[in-house]
Amino acid sequence: MWLCKMMKNWGMIGGIAAALAAGIYVLWGPITDRKKRKKGLVPGLLNLGNTCFMNSLLQSLSSCPSFIHWLEEFTSQYQLEQKDTAHQYLSVTLLQLLKALSNQEATEDDVLDASPLLDVLRTYRWQISSFEEQDAHELFHVLTSSLEDEKDHQPHVTHLFDVSALELPQSTDRQIHCRTQGVLNPIPRQWKSQHPFHGRLTSNMICKHCQQQSPMRYDTFDSLSLSIPSSSWGGAMTLDNCLQHFISTESVKDVVCDNCTKIEAQEKTNGQLVEDQKTTFVKQLKLGKLPQCLCIHLQRLSWSNQGSPLKRNEHVQFGEFLTMDKYKYRLSGNVSRQRQCPSKGGTVQASSDVLAASDGPHNSKAQLLNGTYSASLLSSPYTNSKSSSSECITSSYLFRLMAVIVHHGDMHSGHFVTYRRSPPAAKTPKHQSQQWLWVSDDTVRRANIQEVLSSNAYLLFYERVRPKSHSQGNETRAEE
Repeated sequence: MWLCKMMKNWGMIGGIAAALAAGIYVLWGPITDRKKRKKGLVPGLLNLGNTCFMNSLLQSLSSCPSFIHWLEEFTSQYQLEQKDTAHQYLSVTLLQLLKALSNQEATEDDVLDASPLLDVLRTYRWQISSFEEQDAHELFHVLTSSLEDEKDHQPHVTHLFDVSALELPQSTDRQIHCRTQGVLNPIPRQWKSQHPFHGRLTSNMICKHCQQQSPMRYDTFDSLSLSIPSSSWGGAMTLDNCLQHFISTESVKDVVCDNCTKIEAQEKTNGQLVEDQKTTFVKQLKLGKLPQCLCIHLQRLSWSNQGSPLKRNEHVQFGEFLTMDKYKYRLSGNVSRQRQCPSKGGTVQASSDVLAASDGPHNSKAQLLNGTYSASLLSSPYTNSKSSSSECITSSYLFRLMAVIVHHGDMHSGHFVTYRRSPPAAKTPKHQSQQWLWVSDDTVRRANIQEVLSSNAYLLFYERVRPKSHSQGNETRAEE
């Protein structure tokens, strides 16, 4: 009797288990199919309230291999420290997330939690709430400035009085003390280099009266924030238009010109005092040093006549590849040379497959204006192309699109999503993937390049690519 009851109980449990298994099969499908659908995708990120701004930025940064490679070198000093203290560093936490999102670390989770990044940013005195809407561009600068702060807390440069001590053999056992009685700490190699988004702007001012040029000024940047100029009626707005507007000249009135004052004083023969001569100067910005990773911010904020904020929703055309040669400041007399194709004796401007790849409103002409070239002609530090035609590329400053952040909504509320490149396949880790992904928090699906190029971009992430031939390498290094 007792045995019969026991068997009935087991039968009920087995029936319930079978019903659960059948329900899971109906809702989710077989386990093998789930794994098969995930192949080629990346993990999503849990929305912690209103953290789509952070999720979209992390997905974009994880598609930039140069930035991940820099973080690996940046955090190499922490390998000797205990694991329970390494998590307090922003660089370590950021690297772990980006490697997981780029499938460089094995994880079975389809959705990751990025809350540790918010926790570590709070230790850097950034109070970022996960329940308030924030801006992805502002968070980008929070990350880059915090990485700079982390670097600045490391040993500083040796005292100038002891520069000669740096040439001593490193095998010496004795401690070297500078005249300020401070210990000379070794300078790790990773602290000597800036992050890949670090670039420099040049500011050039010329007097319109005497043509005297003021000393060149340099400013650093982590992203280029471009305003969208008013387009002509019916004309398409391109990224080139925004860049050209950024470096366009502007007149600055009532600037004291020392040279004009000097000339005026020389014309006075009676020794009379001369007032400072104020003239109009022409000012122009150019890019003094282009970064390895280029972040472009399209300013979509405008103001109504009543003073209320408005969002500009017009489409700005951009290409999969971007040439930056004409926006680069060049030393006087240093003119970029076009490279000749040795097999044909001519200069290659674009390949035929680019002309055939256009679809919809993004015709080949619009793409070429934004610097689109065939991927078969290109090779980057993380791309190994077998084509010998890379020697025919004329651009010295060519960038490949890696990710796009799009904002849906208005200035008061909305949602950030990301278009990003899929990580390279495990069999060919040095080849950039041509597969694009659309990511919205924990939702990930495949996309094509036409969908990417037709989006209303808010942030664009490009990475510099270099042709195999480095005949201009010395020239480029001299300019930067």
